[in-house]
Amino acid sequence: MKKILVASDFSHSAGNAMLYALSLAKALKMEITVLNAIHPTEGINNNIYNVVFIEDYYARKRKALQEWTESFIQSEEYKDIPVKTICDVGFLRNVVTKYAEYHEVSFLVMGITGATGIKGIVGSNTSMAVSKIRIPTLIVPIESAMPEVPVITLATDYKTTKLSVRDVKALNQILKVSKPKKLEVLHISEKETNPKVIKNGEKKLTAQFPSVEINFNYIDEEGKTSNGIIEFIDNNETDILCLVKRNHNIIYRLFSSSTVEEILNKSVKAILVLHA
Repeated sequence: MKKILVASDFSHSAGNAMLYALSLAKALKMEITVLNAIHPTEGINNNIYNVVFIEDYYARKRKALQEWTESFIQSEEYKDIPVKTICDVGFLRNVVTKYAEYHEVSFLVMGITGATGIKGIVGSNTSMAVSKIRIPTLIVPIESAMPEVPVITLATDYKTTKLSVRDVKALNQILKVSKPKKLEVLHISEKETNPKVIKNGEKKLTAQFPSVEINFNYIDEEGKTSNGIIEFIDNNETDILCLVKRNHNIIYRLFSSSTVEEILNKSVKAILVLHA
């Protein structure tokens, strides 16, 4: 069975991400693995006495994660969803990558405190996951909840953004929770974009998602791109914004500025980062 991987640090934002993942798992009939990465020096702190009892510390962490997870799956709504927990020693990137090597992980779900945004936690686990982990990553702000029928928007530019097989697969899985399957496409165009490029982009996306109703929308990147995106997702009431992160495309440049922070703080409920 395909898995949703939830990164937990026992925080309130991680708890909200867990609830979001449970709703997603229920709709997609997936199982969940809740993962806690124990920092290599956690529980030791240069104390030789602590080193002797480190296995006891790890056992307590595993028990704490199990109890934390069980607190979310006791409700009637989620009791039939298969849920497992795992604690592993290492940095989050390595722990997640190692787990994904041996299991079919469809999504990594991580919580984020809305007030901080991506740029507010540079160097943190969420920022690292966006830039380094090559798994479709769903970033869930602390105020967000998974709606019964989410509005899903793919922000793209036809010139440089090309959806990989994995991207199409991840998007198709997310679109299963939108009934009927419907996708808003927001094309961010450069000045004087060739109409042929736009036409070919629409044709390719339509071929990649033959069973999905697609609405094509357009803004240009003149001025501040984030303003156009925020205005669109506000008017469109987007619940999940999908961004394909490829070096040097327009979407990639969003991650190199404050745009993602603005979007998270002002408008969108969740962001799905696809790594082309």
